[in-house]
Amino acid sequence: MSIHSLKRDQTNLAWDNSIPPVIHIASGDTVTFDCLDASNGQLTADSTKDTVGTINLSLFDQVNGPVYVRGATPGDTLQVDVLSIETGDWGWTAVIPGFGLLADEYTEPALKIWKIDQSKGFTWFDEARGMKIPLRPFAGEMGVAPGKSGAFSTIPPYCTGGNIDTRHVTVGSTLYLPIEAEGALFSIGDGHAAQGDGEVCGTAIETPMKVTVRLTVRKDKPYTKTPHFSCTSAAAPEGIDYYCTTGVNSDIKEATRAAVRNMVEYLTNEYNLDKVEAYMLCSVAGDLRMHEVVDMPNYVVGMMMPKSVLGH
Repeated sequence: MSIHSLKRDQTNLAWDNSIPPVIHIASGDTVTFDCLDASNGQLTADSTKDTVGTINLSLFDQVNGPVYVRGATPGDTLQVDVLSIETGDWGWTAVIPGFGLLADEYTEPALKIWKIDQSKGFTWFDEARGMKIPLRPFAGEMGVAPGKSGAFSTIPPYCTGGNIDTRHVTVGSTLYLPIEAEGALFSIGDGHAAQGDGEVCGTAIETPMKVTVRLTVRKDKPYTKTPHFSCTSAAAPEGIDYYCTTGVNSDIKEATRAAVRNMVEYLTNEYNLDKVEAYMLCSVAGDLRMHEVVDMPNYVVGMMMPKSVLGH
């Protein structure tokens, strides 16, 4: 196994299988990425709400990469083990006019600057009132290049990943991405110190980050058609270990249907259930969650299955 690294300026603003890879690695190698925050450095710890009105949104959500993984071919799955994340000592949350689930109701810019000390395990929302946010850092952007030709914005999520903004894919979690392009062409970015499911105002606690992942080509998961993930032990929400399938679609109902359909596919492949059994198991034990609802045009809905139900 080899260890590689990418610098802050080795970034792109599109998912595009024609972008030359920054590095070539072997399956199973580890890569460390040094990432700016989602504003691409336009916001700093000294910014004010007036700065929000001057930012260039076309520069947002840059991703570091791409990384070419040798042996990765279309139809394979890329396993992404999240090994470590180090946030910056500050972060920001903004209300950006025209962006967010309630954009029509919140039309004025707003900005909150956070002080982050990972050793404390939380950051203050309002210290005087005793309101604090547990730190749970993760990368909002993790994806591989699409098989289709052309440049695709990094703002929405896709079936190949991208801006999935799924808070459960933190240290100790494993993400599985369907490979559509030779070499997978993996990229990552959009550091978050914490986020609620949905990221409803459009931003989390955005922060620079250094993140280390191990990238492994899997030939035995051909049913992976959208991002799947496994979160265990401390990485799992509510202390429950989960395997999750997702649905990604511009129609929230269709995204939800796809999440369930993909879990049925997983259960029939991995646990030898028939489709009716798997469908019933989803109904009695699976948890549907809205992971991402603001990065138009697509939503990310997850079907999270407790591993304890599956005999883990």
